[in-house]
Amino acid sequence: MKRHHAVLLAAVVSIGLVAGACSRSGSDSANSSSNGAASAVDAKCKGASLESTEIGVTDKEITVEVMADTGSPLAPGLFQGNVDAMNAYAKWVNANGGVGCRQLKVIAWDSKLSPEESKNGIINACQNALAMVGGNALFNPDVSVLGNCVDKAGQPAGLPDFVALANDINEQCAPNAWVIQAVAETCSPDGKPVTGPRDLKSYVGFLKYLQSQQADLKGIWLVPGDLPTTVQSATYQVEANRRVGIDIVGAFKTSGSLQQAGFTPFVQALKDSSANYVYNGSNDANMIKMRKETAAQGYDGVKVWACSLACYTEKFKAEGATVDNTYVWTQFIPFEEADTNASLKAYIDSVGKPDSFGMQAWQAGMLFKETIDRIVAADGPNAITRTSVISTMKTISDFTAGGTMGPKSAKGFSDCMVVLKIKDGKFTRQTGKPGEFTCEPQNVITISNYDPAAEASKIR
Repeated sequence: MKRHHAVLLAAVVSIGLVAGACSRSGSDSANSSSNGAASAVDAKCKGASLESTEIGVTDKEITVEVMADTGSPLAPGLFQGNVDAMNAYAKWVNANGGVGCRQLKVIAWDSKLSPEESKNGIINACQNALAMVGGNALFNPDVSVLGNCVDKAGQPAGLPDFVALANDINEQCAPNAWVIQAVAETCSPDGKPVTGPRDLKSYVGFLKYLQSQQADLKGIWLVPGDLPTTVQSATYQVEANRRVGIDIVGAFKTSGSLQQAGFTPFVQALKDSSANYVYNGSNDANMIKMRKETAAQGYDGVKVWACSLACYTEKFKAEGATVDNTYVWTQFIPFEEADTNASLKAYIDSVGKPDSFGMQAWQAGMLFKETIDRIVAADGPNAITRTSVISTMKTISDFTAGGTMGPKSAKGFSDCMVVLKIKDGKFTRQTGKPGEFTCEPQNVITISNYDPAAEASKIR
């Protein structure tokens, strides 16, 4: 079975995968709007007398805010790629006709891995921007302003949040948030997160692929341990490994500040259990240190090194033989295949040095433009308000960001992936064809009656 879509991505993935897996193409033009919608927008813009319709919307500009963790001493520059991507997107979209018959302006807020600064960032956006777009703030528990932010008329309209990655359950479940990466959480009808034992989604397509390469996987999982939100979101991913039959002999917290010597106990755990598998849920630097310390300790039993999207970086690739044969997975078309997708090429050409999380921010920018285009096509350029943005964004489902990612909805979870393996300093595709995804409903499972907070308290 093949599923194709016509098409114009980026906190917390062949035959070898699963029987019945399908391919989905990711090629088209760089503009997410259809030709018909684009023509309607052009017609509405032509000769229009533009007005200042909302906070962040003047007759000449639309202002959005990108909020990301960039200045924390725990991880300096962590999500700078999100900010760079949104600045690049503004330049690109302004050079290609703008948005809402206006120019796009981006302001940035550093959330610093801090709940206080995350809340302050939302307040700043409420006061100065039409919407938040492309953000990545890992510790964001108080999102009340997203719901009660007032509009130009002083009414509590709410603040739209086109977020690249939302790790905190409160932002994932916020009614005004459209999440590019995925929503694993169970959210109540009123948009509140559900706490305690609940159902959570986890992606296992990548894990099944790894099992196809090495039977009887047994090993350890490195948990990003600097924030309670990242520890909790890792717990059900560890559980997902176990649910598909991978023997996890230990899950260990790591820190952005942990030095290489700190990884010695993790290597000892590998030795003690004769393990053949390491999954890194933390950043690329931690995986590099883990690889180096394992080599220094003389343990060569690991057959499968696996990492999240965080290892799909130039920094990781530059380590050469140290990180050879590490598997990573993405839910967007790899940068190496820019010639297969116009939207991906536009991102890379605009930003210069592509970044995995930056790709998701670019996709969020495309989603924002798609929303504004729909408003303008239907009601004209002076109909752009927070209320119209929020109501319109909620109608967008099966969004593909110009074919750079598998289709998903605001609170959805794409079942599409690409598996890559680094070899000789290059990321090489392991699944599917260039420009396509491997997609299968069984790639996503539900872990029922699970309490991440309780499980997080057990990880040391």
